[in-house]
Amino acid sequence: MAGSNEVNLNESKRVVPLNTWVLISNFKLAYNLLRRSDGTFNRELAEFLDRKVPANTVPVDGVFSFDHVDRSTGLLNRVYQMAPANNAQWGFVNLEKPLSTTEIVPVIIFFHGGSFTHSSANSAIYDTFCRRLVNTCKAAVVSVDYRRSPEHRYPCAYDDGWSALKWVKSRTWLQSGKDSKVYVYLAGDSSGGNIAHHVAVRAAEAEVEVLGNILLHPMFAGQRRTASEVKLDGKYFVSIQDRDWYWRAFLPEGEDRDHPACNIFGPRGKGIQGLKFPKSLVVVAGLDLMQDWQLAYVEGLRNSGQDVKLLFLEEATIGFYFLPNNKHFYCLMEEMSNFVKPDC
Repeated sequence: MAGSNEVNLNESKRVVPLNTWVLISNFKLAYNLLRRSDGTFNRELAEFLDRKVPANTVPVDGVFSFDHVDRSTGLLNRVYQMAPANNAQWGFVNLEKPLSTTEIVPVIIFFHGGSFTHSSANSAIYDTFCRRLVNTCKAAVVSVDYRRSPEHRYPCAYDDGWSALKWVKSRTWLQSGKDSKVYVYLAGDSSGGNIAHHVAVRAAEAEVEVLGNILLHPMFAGQRRTASEVKLDGKYFVSIQDRDWYWRAFLPEGEDRDHPACNIFGPRGKGIQGLKFPKSLVVVAGLDLMQDWQLAYVEGLRNSGQDVKLLFLEEATIGFYFLPNNKHFYCLMEEMSNFVKPDC
């Protein structure tokens, strides 16, 4: 076993830029410390280890941010916007004016990853990523918290995502364009991509407009083992054992991975044929052991008559988008920018 671990370590270091390898390896080390074999989780230590950053009304790299905390749940939404051209307005947040009365400004609701268990909207890595989205996509971004497992199992995260969508849609200061409405896109990585899908389904059923879904190596699975799971188990930061723990922590007790929260188009999945589901951009990392389930999701969307674009990055690992030190990062940023353009 030790020899196998050494091979896996060397292989991931060969493929991944060193600073990305250090970043994700540190996360993996921390995550291993936090999970307990009895299914419980050391939340106190997790909060201590998770580096968080405050919002800033004075712009950094052309982007300012501020927080909204839901009084009933204590959950945080962090809002990011482009800084005003006039620096005399810096440090003030105007919630009376829309984003624009002429141009369309996309609003991206972002659900952070962490396998339903880790991270927050104000975690440093996601704060940085959301700022990059603002600059790249010329958008406003609302990064949302949700209740995490194992303390809060299915469907808590989906309910919180749905509440966040309704909150964003009701903000007049997030409106833009000549028709004065909020142009919403949903996005998320890992478990956040899973949440984005389920919130989009609920929105389509309720006839709440969502213009698009962006899913970054979304966390899907099923009861059977796929070829990619067997081939890549433990090789690039993630093992089957890790993933199984998180599903047991999130799904209702006694459920297996064919639950429709997990296996979207599986034997118990919810059909979306005929549903006005938003267009989707699904990003799959070729070195993610869960890629077969993500590709099956793309095929399921196509078979349901839905509009979906697959971005398959053959030599990418999970978390490749956290640092701008690889070609996959820039490819993703370009695709996301094009995806949310008003004329696309």
